[in-house]
Amino acid sequence: MRWKQTTSIVPGIGVSLLPKVVCPVCWPAYAGMLSALGLGFIPLSTKYLLPLTVGFLIVAIAALGFKARLRRGYSPTLLGVLASVVVIYGKFSLESNPVMFAGLAALIAASAWNTWPQRKRSCCIEPQQQTGNGGTR
Repeated sequence: MRWKQTTSIVPGIGVSLLPKVVCPVCWPAYAGMLSALGLGFIPLSTKYLLPLTVGFLIVAIAALGFKARLRRGYSPTLLGVLASVVVIYGKFSLESNPVMFAGLAALIAASAWNTWPQRKRSCCIEPQQQTGNGGTR
């Protein structure tokens, strides 16, 4: 009876050790596992690369714009839009890696700027001093 309890938890442990699909750090594990099975990663065709890049950049801009008024305003979002244009232009028009990486650096800076905590503003105002006749100075 005890061995049945022990063996019933083995599938749960095995599933918990598998890399998750949404974890970007786990993608090399997937690549290694599939390569060991003889299945290499399917290379992306260049005709799919532009729409895929544009789609991911739209998601990044949408994340920058989500509740932007409550955080840093729309300035980080505008920087993200400009950075995305530079990434697309540098990668697909100029075919220049330095321009593309500059756009990526600007996009990362926009994300960091958007998430940087704001200083709390002082809410205390000095009370006005009163004169002897009830008026203020």
